[in-house]
Formats: sequence, C-alpha cells, structure tokens
Amino acid sequence: MKAFVAKIFDINKKPNFITVLWFLVPFIALLIEAQKEAVFINNYLIFKNVFWHSLHQEHLYQLYPDQYFDKNHYGPLFAVLIAPFAILPNYLGVVLWGMLNVSLLFYAVGKLPVSFWGKNIILLIALIETLTAIQNLQFNPMLCSWIILSYVAIKNNQLSLAALLIVAGTFIKLYGIVGLPFIFFTKDYKKLIGYLILWAIILFCLPMFISSPEFVYQSYIDWFHVLVEKNSENINSYMNSGMQNISVIGFVKRTTGFYNLASFYFIIPGGILMLLPLYRFSKWGNSRFQLTYLAQLLIGLVIFSTSAESPTYVIAVVGFGIWYVLHAPKPAFYLYLLLVLVLVLTVFSPTDLFPEVFQAIVVKFALKALPCFLAWLFISYNLLFNSFDNNSLPHEKA
Repeated sequence: MKAFVAKIFDINKKPNFITVLWFLVPFIALLIEAQKEAVFINNYLIFKNVFWHSLHQEHLYQLYPDQYFDKNHYGPLFAVLIAPFAILPNYLGVVLWGMLNVSLLFYAVGKLPVSFWGKNIILLIALIETLTAIQNLQFNPMLCSWIILSYVAIKNNQLSLAALLIVAGTFIKLYGIVGLPFIFFTKDYKKLIGYLILWAIILFCLPMFISSPEFVYQSYIDWFHVLVEKNSENINSYMNSGMQNISVIGFVKRTTGFYNLASFYFIIPGGILMLLPLYRFSKWGNSRFQLTYLAQLLIGLVIFSTSAESPTYVIAVVGFGIWYVLHAPKPAFYLYLLLVLVLVLTVFSPTDLFPEVFQAIVVKFALKALPCFLAWLFISYNLLFNSFDNNSLPHEKA
C-alpha cells in the first residue's frame, strides 16, 4: 500500500495524483453542474441549439429568450462539432461535452515535446483554470488543445491534420488562426498551404449537409456582424459588471481611466511583437524557440482580445505553463514570482478561495490579465534576444 501511495504522489511516475485530479475534479464538477437549473448551463444550451437552429435553418445569432439568454458567437461549423451532444439529454450532454474538453487538453499537453515531469507541471498549473472553464461549459480547453496539436502535427510532419485543426479553430472561434505562424516551422510550407485551402473549402461546406448552402453563406455574414457588435459591447464593459474585456486593453483602461483609448493601440503593437520573432530564420528549427513561441501565442491571443473572459484564461495559463517548464529544473527567481502572481491573480482570483472584496478589485481593474501580460513581455524579450544555443529540452527529473 505504501508503495502504491508513493507511486501516485511521485510526479515522475504514471499514473500519478495529477492525472487523477485532472479527470476526477472536473468530472465531479460536471455532475454537479448537470443537476442545476437551466440558467447554470446556459452556455451549453447556446451550444446545443446551434445545431438545432442550423437543422431548422433558423438565424444562428438572434436572441432566443425562451431557450437561453445571451447570443451565440461561434461560427456555423460549430453546429457539426456539437451535434453528437445536442441530441442527448442535457444532463448527459453536459458531462460528456465537458469531459471531452478535459480529455483533449490532457492529450494535447501529453503530446508536447517536453519531459513527463514537465507535462505534469503544465497540467498542475492549469488544473484550476481548466476547472473554471469546464464549470462554465466553455469550448476554450478544446480550442487550446487544437492550437497545441496543430503545432505538434506540423513538428511531426502531419500537415493535413495541422491544417484541419487550424481551419476548424478559425471557423469556430477565430482564435485558431494563431496556428498559422507555425507554417514557418516546416519546410513543406507549400503543401501545408494546399491543405489549408482544401480544409477551408471542406469545412466551409460541411454545415450545408444539415442545413443549406444559402443558410451557411448567410450565417457567416451574420457571424461577422455579431462579432463586431460583441466587440463594441466588450470595449464598453467597464460600464457594467466588468466581466468582459479581461485583457491588457481592459486593464489599462480601467486602471488609468482613459476609456476612450482605441483597441488598435494595443492590438497592433501586440501583433507586431508576436510576428517579429519569426525574422530569426535560423531559430525556426530550434525546439526551445518553437515552444517559447507557442507559449507567446497562447498567452497573446487571450490578453489582447476584447472578448477575453475569465474562462478564456485556460489558454493563457497553459501557455505560461509551457514556458515555465522550459526553464526547469531550477527556474530563475523572477519566474517563481511570476508563477505566484499567475496562481494568485489569474487562477485563484475567480474562485471561492479568494475573499469577495479582493475579487471585486480584481474584476474592477481586470487584474487577472496582469500576470500573463508580464509573462508575455518576458517571453517576447526572450524570443527576440535569447540565443537559444541549447536546443535540448528539460530532462525528466525535477
């Protein structure tokens, strides 16, 4: 018995307590969520009705107050992804949908070219943030896994799979487009571009099999308009509950009071800093450079998005975890400080472990974004100026 317990709590062995926690905690949370009233599973009701509205060719982006509150903000392709869950009873669909998200993110982290120890550290850092996303029945853990797997697929020369994941993520939530720069990590970039075009055609047409070409075409136009509308709402979120635009943009506006600052003052410099590292052609084949760049993209797409909510930060926290383990087994002191900040302000601030008075301050000033922004700045500096002479990855032992 002692040997079994020792094995479970040894982070270098499999299975271990992190694996158990990763699946058990969300599963229990989902069982609880599935028993609650409709208002608590609102996101899932929006998701499943994307399928039914597509099937009946009803407007995907209108309000349906008799079915759910708020609007759908996902692309028409989402109807195909959610279809197997939409036909199930809600209590079963909620649990299976949530566990699919959990499982895919676990699988994606497991495919990263880092040590088993490093994978467990990433999972441990991201556990609570993943739980936050799962309790909100969000798609973000799955999207995060797609972005990671698109990089892994390119690294393994599985170019068709990489293209599928990039296009699918883009057609569902736009965020998937950040996988496009991975094209520089393969010599067969022409083949990858070909696959991207092919999958774009296939996935654009796929929802037509449950609706019609006219409906899908119009739905993409409607999607564009609802995203523009949503962006405007997010920018002005400081005037209400403040649970939207939890980003660098929201942080600066709320802390300075300069609410009229245009978003492009943040997005353009952020975009430039995320593209600049690619000028270092000689580093494209360096695994440490690639993983550091992956971490930068995962964090950057969240902290520079006006659509960033608390459950979106599972993507950024996984990105931070990837960067953190690259500096194992003995990270610099500033990395420990950043880890503490990420855990306190980003991960634990929305939970019941955080006093309500401090939660209110974190929400009011969008402080959840601050630790990830600081980490992103360090990562950006490393990408631009680090020599990356050492191409080896962290070893197994901590």
